[in-house]
Amino acid sequence: MRTLILEDDELVGELLETVVAGINRGANVSLARSLREAKSLLQQSRYDLYLIDWQLPDGSGLELVKQVRASDSEVPIVMVSGRSDRESVLQAAHHGINGYITKPLNIELLHQRLSNLVSAGAAETETVSVREFLAASLNDVVQLPTDIDPGEVLGLIGRQQELSAAQLAERWREEVALAARLLDVANSSSFRRTGKPVESLRDAISAMGVAMALNQALALSLDVASKLDNPALKELAQKHHDTALQVAREAQRIAISINRPPAPFQEAGLLSRLGEMAVLRVLSQFMAHGGSLDQTEIDHSMDDWSQKYGNRLKVQWKLPLSLRELIGAVHFLPKDSTREDRLVMRAAALIAAGQQNGEECQRLLRRIGLEIDQPAKEQ
Repeated sequence: MRTLILEDDELVGELLETVVAGINRGANVSLARSLREAKSLLQQSRYDLYLIDWQLPDGSGLELVKQVRASDSEVPIVMVSGRSDRESVLQAAHHGINGYITKPLNIELLHQRLSNLVSAGAAETETVSVREFLAASLNDVVQLPTDIDPGEVLGLIGRQQELSAAQLAERWREEVALAARLLDVANSSSFRRTGKPVESLRDAISAMGVAMALNQALALSLDVASKLDNPALKELAQKHHDTALQVAREAQRIAISINRPPAPFQEAGLLSRLGEMAVLRVLSQFMAHGGSLDQTEIDHSMDDWSQKYGNRLKVQWKLPLSLRELIGAVHFLPKDSTREDRLVMRAAALIAAGQQNGEECQRLLRRIGLEIDQPAKEQ
């Protein structure tokens, strides 16, 4: 589903993208921050859903509504605006919109309304192979499977004035999908103006603010499509999730032992199974659309596509190069590598895999400066 979001506030735009990706399998989202940019995108392509802000730096979103309706009377259009008076709502309705959402956004209401619109208009009947499905989904917005409880997030929203970025980061430090999304948002172009990447979950929450971080968490928790129902996929997801957590913990412990800040190492460990988790999400979507898979097909899909999805997502989510390199070291490290941070990540991966007594792990620990039988210090 191709979606155009016209929103000059980038944080709000990213939040809308999270919601859209959670209600439809093939969410291919274009974000425009000005009327001019949106009109340019519209000249290049047509979309299946439009989310349009009213008040923009260079004009009114109603101009885009009129342009779309001039050639398409059926495509869903939702206005998103800070204007909540009756006259504004009626004015927008006059131009044939399908919904009107006021700011500040109510994520539950937004999710419900968009779900109704998409389910009413979506009917994918084309039969494709799992390989074709994976290839077609590679450039779509993929959100990782998550078991975040909406009720818990709503409870946090109710007392958000009491919460700090540090408290939320500690609470969510092992939530892989949420950490990935918050780092993605924080590293978007508006936050890279200083030239300094955001590498830790705490810094990501600080950059966008507690309220917006909570809204992102709620949007992810409502992403029913990311829940895995198939037992085989669920078992694999748990396995890779546990592996990522173990790598993160070992990397954190080693970093503390050599007096390095542990946060970047922990983040890299958490994100070290991005590709595997993304492929599992897409396989689940394939089955939800009528596809069938046996264990051999699942295994082949994981082997063939995990690295491709992992590499794609690290770029798509705008993860800083330093973090991407740490993640890469989990899976492979040249023997002549001398960067201590990468040695730490590779050693952590080997320890997490139960290979702490192997030749490679022992060599890495010596190069880091740890005694072979010296346990890493607990935090």
